[in-house]
Amino acid sequence: MAGGFRLMAVHAHPDDESSKGAATMARYLAEGDDVTVVTCTGGERGDVLNPRLVDDPQVKSDLVALRRAEMAKAREVVGFEHVWLGFVDSGLPEGDPLPPLPDGCFALEPLDITVEALVRVIRERRPHVVTTYDENGGYPHPDHIMTHVVTIAAVRAAGDPDAYPHAGAPWQPLKVYYDRTFTRAKLSAYHEALVKDGRDSPYPEWLERRSDRPEGRVTTRVRCDEWFDVRSRALLAHATQIDPDGMFFALDAREQGEAWPTEEWDLALSAVPLTPDEDDLFAGLGSPEQADALATSGAVTMVIDDVAERKEH
Repeated sequence: MAGGFRLMAVHAHPDDESSKGAATMARYLAEGDDVTVVTCTGGERGDVLNPRLVDDPQVKSDLVALRRAEMAKAREVVGFEHVWLGFVDSGLPEGDPLPPLPDGCFALEPLDITVEALVRVIRERRPHVVTTYDENGGYPHPDHIMTHVVTIAAVRAAGDPDAYPHAGAPWQPLKVYYDRTFTRAKLSAYHEALVKDGRDSPYPEWLERRSDRPEGRVTTRVRCDEWFDVRSRALLAHATQIDPDGMFFALDAREQGEAWPTEEWDLALSAVPLTPDEDDLFAGLGSPEQADALATSGAVTMVIDDVAERKEH
C-alpha cells in the first residue's frame, strides 16, 4: 500500500516492542506509514537477563537510566516515535502464595488515571490501528495484563466525546490486534531448522512448557522477513534484557526468514470485516483519508468485537 496510515503499539516495558512486532513496524515505516510505540512503565523492577551484565557496575548503579537509554537505541534502530506513559513497573511476583504487588505500581493504578493517560496519547497521535496483548497479557505478567485492560478501555473511550472531554478531540481507532509472536508452529519451525542443520536447539523445553497452553488465534500474517535484521538489532539494543547467546539468536535473521517469514496477529476489535487470508494490518481501511473520515465520524460500530474477559488460571 502507498503509506500514510498510522499504527500504535502499546507495550508494558521497554524491550517488549522489540520482541513483539518490531519487524512489522519496520516494514510499515519503510512503506511510509507512521508508527508510535507507547511504553506504559519504565521497567524499573525488571531483572538483568543478560548474564554478561549481571555484575556490571553501571547496571547495578542505575538500571532505570540504563533501560531508558536502551529504549532510545531501539527507537533509533527501528525508527518509530516513542511515548513513555509514565507508570511504574509492577515487577513479577513469585512464590506460593504470591506476595502483594508494590504500592504505586502500574497494575494497581486506578483505571480512570491509566486509561485517561492513554486516551490522551491516542487522541494526539490518531492511530488507525492499535496493537497490544490479549486478555492474558501474552503471558501473565501483571503489567502485561494491565496493558491489555488499559488499551482496550482507552480504544473504546477515545472516540467518545463524553469520555475524558479534557483529553483532546475524539478519535476512534478502527482496529485492535493482539500480537501472537511465539506460536508453537513458529517455534517448531525454528527447532526443525536447527536440527536439520545439525545444531543444538534451545526450543524443546520452551515447546514443552507451552504444550498445555491454549494457542492464541491467528487471523493475520504480515510478511516482514526483510526486516528481521532490524528486529534483531532492536533486541540487542536492550542489552540488559536480552542474552545475545540466547534463543532469540539461535538462528540469524536470514535463517529466521527462511524458516518463518511472517509475524502473526489476531484481530480482536475492528470497524471493518476481516479480510480473507489477511496479510496487512491496514487491510479493509481503504485510503488513509477514508480511514481518517471514519475515525472522526462519530458513528463507528465495531463489526468485530472478540475481546474476552481474562480467565484466572
